[in-house]
Amino acid sequence: MLLRFAPQQISRIATNVAFASQQRVATDVVPTFARATTARYFAAAPGPKPANPEFSSGPCKKHPGYAVSNLSVQSLGRSHRSRLGKDRLRFAIDETRRILGIPNNYLVGIVPASDTGAYEMAMWNMLGARDVDICHWESFGKGWFTDAVSHLKLREQGVDVTEHTADYGYLPDLTKTSPDRDVLFTFNGTTSGVRVPDGCDWISDTRTGLTMCDATSAVFAMDMPWDKLDVTTYSWQKVLGGEGAHGMLILSPRAVERLETYVPPNRPMPKIFRMTKKGKVDTSIFEGATINTPSMMCVEDYIDALAWTESVGGKDGLIAISNANLGVIEKFVEENDFIDFLAKDKSIRSNTSVCCTLDLTAAQIKSFVALLEKENVALDIGGYRDAPPSIRIWCGATVETADVKALMPWLKWAYDEVRKPEDEKLAA
Repeated sequence: MLLRFAPQQISRIATNVAFASQQRVATDVVPTFARATTARYFAAAPGPKPANPEFSSGPCKKHPGYAVSNLSVQSLGRSHRSRLGKDRLRFAIDETRRILGIPNNYLVGIVPASDTGAYEMAMWNMLGARDVDICHWESFGKGWFTDAVSHLKLREQGVDVTEHTADYGYLPDLTKTSPDRDVLFTFNGTTSGVRVPDGCDWISDTRTGLTMCDATSAVFAMDMPWDKLDVTTYSWQKVLGGEGAHGMLILSPRAVERLETYVPPNRPMPKIFRMTKKGKVDTSIFEGATINTPSMMCVEDYIDALAWTESVGGKDGLIAISNANLGVIEKFVEENDFIDFLAKDKSIRSNTSVCCTLDLTAAQIKSFVALLEKENVALDIGGYRDAPPSIRIWCGATVETADVKALMPWLKWAYDEVRKPEDEKLAA
C-alpha cells in the first residue's frame, strides 16, 4: 500500500512514503508539518507511468524528439512578404500537398484563425447559392449549423437548411443528404470520438452541390478521399502537434468555381475572409502570400512536424501509429467491464480523439481525471464539456504507443481508487 500525508491547510506537498513488509523502502522528502495532517491510503502503483503524460486533444503533444532548438530561425524577424518569408510559407504548402497526396489542381492555403477561421472563410464565401444539408453529431459540427442559421441567417434568405443529427456516439443517416445541395460535415467528431466511414461512399461522384469538410482531427491520421471533398479545413495543432492560430484551407476546382461565380448578397466580408479579387480567386493566398501576418515561428514549427512525418513513413506511417494507439485501448476495453467506447460501432470509431465512458458518476469521473493528473500519469483527458460524462484520450501519431500501453493499468488503478470510498460505505 502507498500512504500519502496531506496537510489540511497546506495546498501542495511533494512527499511519498512507501511501505512494504512493514519496512520503509522509498521516501523523497519527509517534511515537518506545522499543522495536523490527514492520511489516505492508495493502492500501490500498477506499473511504470507513461514517459510523457500528455494526452490532450488540442493543442496536442509535440512529436517525439521535438525541441525548439531544432527549428530553423532564419525567417524569424523577417517580413512574411520577403522572399525568404514567402519561400518558407510556400514550402509548407508544397510539403503539405506532397505528403497528403492532394491533387495538383486543388488549391492549398495557410489562413488565419486555425480550423475555425478556415471553415468560416468557406462558409461566408460560398453558402447561399444552394440549399444546404448540415450533418452534426457533436459540438463543433453543431457550431457550423448555428453559424449557418443564426449568423449567416440562410433560412431568412430563402435557403433551405436541413439538419441531420445524431446523439454523441452515433452518426446520422448520411445517405439522406442530397447531391444537389451543399453538404457540411466533420470528418471526425473530436468531442464524440465518431468519424465518417472510410471512403465517404455516401457522397455522390456526380454531385452538383459542394461538400465542406472540417477535418481538423482527421488529416494525417485517416485517409482523405480528396475526390469526395470540395472544401477541406484543418489546423496544425492536432495530429502533427503543431501550434494554434493558423488554419489550412484546401479547395477543389468545383469550390474555386463557386467562388468565381457566386457573390453572397448583402453579406459583409471581413478582410481576413476575402478570397477573391475582381471576380477571380486570389491565387497568391495559395502561393504563400497570406492574408494577414502569420507567426513565422509557428510556420517553422509546422515545417519541423512535416519533416518528422517523413521520418516515420509519411502519412501512412502516421495513420499506422494512430491505429496502433487505438488498438491498445480497444484491447483494454475488451478486457475490462468498467470502461466502454462512446462510439460502439468500430467502423465509425475515431483513432485520434478516443472517447470512453466509465462506470462512474459524473462527479466520480472528475475525481478520476484529477487523480491521474495529480499523479502526472495523464493530463487533459476529461471529456468535452458538452459531451456525456466521459474521458477523451488523444491517440494521434505524436503520442507514442508505449505511453498508451503504460496508461492502461493506471486507468484501472484510478477507477478502483475513486470507487473505494463508496465500496467501503457499502461494506460497512
